[in-house]
Amino acid sequence: MKGDKKVIETLNALLGRELTVVNQYIVHAEVCDNWGYAKLHDALQKRAVVEMKHAEKLIGRIIFLEGIPVVSELEKLHIGADIPKMFANDHEAEIDASNRYNAGILVCGDAKDFVTRELLEDILGEEDGHIDDIEKVQDQIQQMGLPQFLSTQKS
Repeated sequence: MKGDKKVIETLNALLGRELTVVNQYIVHAEVCDNWGYAKLHDALQKRAVVEMKHAEKLIGRIIFLEGIPVVSELEKLHIGADIPKMFANDHEAEIDASNRYNAGILVCGDAKDFVTRELLEDILGEEDGHIDDIEKVQDQIQQMGLPQFLSTQKS
């Protein structure tokens, strides 16, 4: 099925964002693992997998719409030097993703591509969940203090 050019461009832009945050989460997860914070490693690794599934869905939809998935254009990664900065960077990435999905949903609505719009709405819901999860960790760090919080993150 030949898709709307603007919808395919939007999907490719979202794909680039997803692939970027997958890499960011993987790096953050491995840093946490290296520092001995197994619970943080596992949580970040699981989030990376969810983002990979988002990328997979976007690729599938682009192909269905007879577009070509662009998987080689990543954005700049924002790797944190410490745990609070990691979560601040991840929070910023998720807020940005949420904004981009909201804009993409409007593009799909204008193009009357309601199936793609629904796909983006589903992904947006998961991105909003990521924002909530990150904010919970940031609240815990603030309330407990970083040393106490980190003491709860070892295996």
